Order: sequence, then C-alpha cells, then structure tokens
Amino acid sequence: RATKEQFMAREHLKGAADKAKGAIKDTAGTLTGDKELQSEGKLDKAKGDAHNAVGNVKDAARDLTK
Repeated sequence: RATKEQFMAREHLKGAADKAKGAIKDTAGTLTGDKELQSEGKLDKAKGDAHNAVGNVKDAARDLTK
C-alpha cells in the first residue's frame, strides 16, 4: 500500500513523464515538419507542468499539516 508521501510524489512523476514525452513529440514534430505532432508535444509539456504544480500544492498542504 502506498504511503501518503508516495501518493503525492506520483504527481511529480506524472509531470516529469508528460514533460519528457512532450519534449520528444515537440522535437520530432519540429524535425519532420509535423505541426500536429509538435502541438501534441507542447500540450503534453503543459500537462506535465500542471501535474508538477498540483504536486507542489499537495506538498505545501502536507507540510502545513505537520
């Protein structure tokens, strides 16, 4: 069973994974001239930033309750 800290770290891991996936798609789209793939990459990177922000908020809330 996951601890509360592991659950909260999941947001950061999702964020890192989405940002990495987005960077790959964005670069591949740029290199191949595929604007749709490039847009998907930018969207994935934005999702990654959002997951990281959620993780940061959860971390801050957890720290306040200590």
